[in-house]
Order: sequence, then C-alpha cells, then structure tokens
Amino acid sequence: MSVAAVLRIGIVGLGRIGAVHAQTLSGLGGVSLLLSDADHERATEIAGVLGVPAVARPETLLEEGIDALVIATSTQGHVPLLRLAASAGVPAFCEKPVALELAALAEVSDEVARAGITVQIGFQRRFDAGYRAARAAVIAGELGNLLLVRAATHDPAPPGEAYIATSGGIFRDLSIHDFDAIRYVTGEEIVEVYADGAVRETEWFARYDDVDAAVAALRLSGGALGIVSGARHDPLGYDVRLELFGAAESIVVGVDSRSPIRSVEPGGTQSGVGYRNFVERFEQAYREELAVFVETVRSGGESACSLEDAQAALAVALAADRSRRERRPVGIEEVRLARMPSHR
Repeated sequence: MSVAAVLRIGIVGLGRIGAVHAQTLSGLGGVSLLLSDADHERATEIAGVLGVPAVARPETLLEEGIDALVIATSTQGHVPLLRLAASAGVPAFCEKPVALELAALAEVSDEVARAGITVQIGFQRRFDAGYRAARAAVIAGELGNLLLVRAATHDPAPPGEAYIATSGGIFRDLSIHDFDAIRYVTGEEIVEVYADGAVRETEWFARYDDVDAAVAALRLSGGALGIVSGARHDPLGYDVRLELFGAAESIVVGVDSRSPIRSVEPGGTQSGVGYRNFVERFEQAYREELAVFVETVRSGGESACSLEDAQAALAVALAADRSRRERRPVGIEEVRLARMPSHR
C-alpha cells in the first residue's frame, strides 16, 4: 500500500497503555490520529485533550482510510481487531498477549500472512536501552559461555479483580514479558519449563486459578539455565531485572538508583524512590517502539517484533501454566503440539 506524507493512525483502546500510546504518537511528526474506545466518553475526552477526532466504532477507523492501526484493548479484543486490520490490508501494532491460546494466535497469524500486512507486537523491553545493550553484549561474545539467566518482574500492587479475571494468569499476563526478553537478549529458545506459584497476599486470586507469586526454572536451547520470578506485590516499587551470568562476565539490566530493594549489608545503600509502575519504568521504550512501528509502516520493512515472537512467548507461558498445575517439567514442544489447530 502507498503511504501518505502524513500517516493516519487509528488507535483502539484508550485505557492506561492506550492513552500513553495516543500521547506518544501525537508527539511524532508526520502523524495524525483517530481514536476509538468501547467507552466513547473516554475516547472523546482523550481526543479533546490531544486535539484529534474520536469515533464510536473500530470499523469507522478503517472506513476513514487510516494507514495503520494500534490495538490497545483488553486481550479479548486483539484477535478480532487484527482480523479487521488484515481484511482491510492495514499494518497493525498490537499489545501483548495477542491471544490466550496458541490455536487462536495461529489462526489469526495465518490470516495476517495471507493479507500480507506487517504486525508489530508490544513487547516494549526490546526497545529499552538496557535490554538492547545486554543483547549486544551477548552477540559480541562478551559474556563467553552463557551459564545462567535470572529475570524478575514484580508489580508494586496487583491489578483490579476484574482485570485478573480475564488476564490469563500470571505467566501469560506478567512473566510473558520475561520470556520474550530472555529470547530477545540471549538469541536462544526456551525449550523446557518447571514452574510453581502460590497465593501469598491477595486471597481472591485463587478464585481465578491464579497466583500472586510465581517462579519458573527454564532450560534454553543452548544449554544455559534460567530462573524467572513474578510477583504482584512489591512495597518499594516496580521491579524489573534481567541478570546474565557468563563464564567471562556477568551483566544486569534494571539495577539503578531507583531499584526497589534495600540492602542490609553494613554500609549498604538505600535506593531512591522506586518506579511507580511499568509506564514510568519503560517510558522511553514505549516511545521508541512506536517510533519504530511508524518507520516500519513508512518503509515497508520487517516487523521489529513479529507474531512468531508472540507465539514463542505464549508457548512458554502456557507450558509454565501446565507445569504449575501438573507439578512437572513441561517441554515447549509438548504445548505447541497439543495447542495447535488440527490442520497445521
């Protein structure tokens, strides 16, 4: 498709991250916006602040002739909206997870492939300076033989109960970022998971067969081992880290003056005010991922984070879910074979 001098981008979903995306895109040169949300009053309010139009239905965005679609609804809206983009031949940016099951993700991936549109997935850590530096160090061989990786994502406080009810659980909603980041930084696949979890602080998580504290031991395709922790409660702030231990060097992403952890060593330092939430921690990464998406739409280049990447991260999350429930190691291939549509 030909791209106009001013790129017209439609955004569907204006919750917390959708509103951030709208503000970010409004600040990019050569971009105009058209907004939509199930709550039309909210869409109108945000549109008024940004000085852009709002419409009641996502279909209207396509009828208005947008050049690209940003999908920031709840997960349940992702697949239908990707199908809408595919049917219109419009490139799309879609928040994670694209779907909660591999079969649904595989089916929409097939539709996207047939349509020939570019889709970029919102794993924003790929656009964070620290994660990119870690990836570059691995590629350059600075760590030597990779021995271990250790990743953590700890929320300051849990999302609301209505959110958790449809989130797909801690591995698909929270730790999926760590699974993708480990793949991105190491360049290796996760091939096996042994996971567990518990409800430690918020009892109502159990109503949804979910947990507020979780761990996963990973085996990578190159032989290195990994440890992932996820938590919905961290009194000092939003804590996201990735540590890589090699035979030649060890490095870490996410340790700085705002790391929400207190040292009790003699002479240990107290970190400053921790990051309040994921938006504050990854503000620049969110800007960068959308700038890259806009450039990809203009240039017709390859997706910086593809649906294949989304499938790989989701498969690991599903394996972690199965492992927690069945209390055994689960290979990723086992999950892929069990979850894929019969025709594939």
